[in-house]
This record gives sequence, C-alpha cells and structure tokens, in this order.
Amino acid sequence: MRNFFMGMLIFVLLLITGCSNNTGKENEANANEFPPHMKGEVIINGIEYQLEKGNYKWKRINGEEEEEMVETDHASPYRMADSIESIKVKSNQKATIQIDDNPDIKIYLWNEKGRGQEIEHKNKQFYIPASKGRYIYEVLAEWNDGTISYTFVLDIE
Repeated sequence: MRNFFMGMLIFVLLLITGCSNNTGKENEANANEFPPHMKGEVIINGIEYQLEKGNYKWKRINGEEEEEMVETDHASPYRMADSIESIKVKSNQKATIQIDDNPDIKIYLWNEKGRGQEIEHKNKQFYIPASKGRYIYEVLAEWNDGTISYTFVLDIE
C-alpha cells in the first residue's frame, strides 16, 4: 500500500511540474505576441479616449533575415468613423496622443475625398479646431518594426 501512495505522489508531482512548464510557455508566448497589441489613446481635459485600430503592418526580424510579416487591409478612417462613437469637446482645447512604446506619429484630418491635411503637433499634442463640426482624425504611428493607423472622431460643440 505504501508503494501505491508513493507512486501516486510521484505521479501528482510530475503532473504539476508538467503543467507549470506549459503555463510558462503560454506566458512567454503572450509576452512575444505577434503582431503586438499597441494601445492608443487621445487625452482631452484629462479624460482618456481609446483610439480605434485600423490598418497595420508589422514585421518580426531574426538577425539580418526577415522572418515574418503581417499586413491588414482595413476600412479607411472615413468609413470607420460611421461606427466610432464621437468625442464631444469644446473648441481650442489641447489634445494629447499617447500610444504604447512611444512611436513617431503623424496626424491627419479625413473627409469624403480621403486623407486631408496633416495636423501639426508638438510632443504629440495639438489644438482642437475653433470651428464647430465633426472631425475625423487618423494617427499614423510608426515603430522600427511596423506601423498602425488609429482613428478617432471629434464633435466640436
């Protein structure tokens, strides 16, 4: 009987050890997610609003060789705006773009004809226009390994 319990104890220990190794591999896989999830926000009056992710292109490199690339074809920011809840704001306020891992960014206005003017910004901050209306913005974020297009919509009261 004692041998039976010793055998069961060894079996349980091996089972636990095996499960913990798998958990470690799963955590490692999540840390190395490809393509990575980069959260983006626009901050206005101290309130954070989630940016909607659109097109992205990402590559994973091993040494000098390109290993893997992912690229999506998503609706344009103008089309995305139909399904995005607009942010109601007052004119002439400061807006700050904040995106994980601090990429280089370009900010564009969109209209029915496509991408419009590039919006000047300093330290990822820009001023909301003075004129009332609906404004569709694209934030094009660029890291060494990829780019992501984010969209948000402002309703200026």
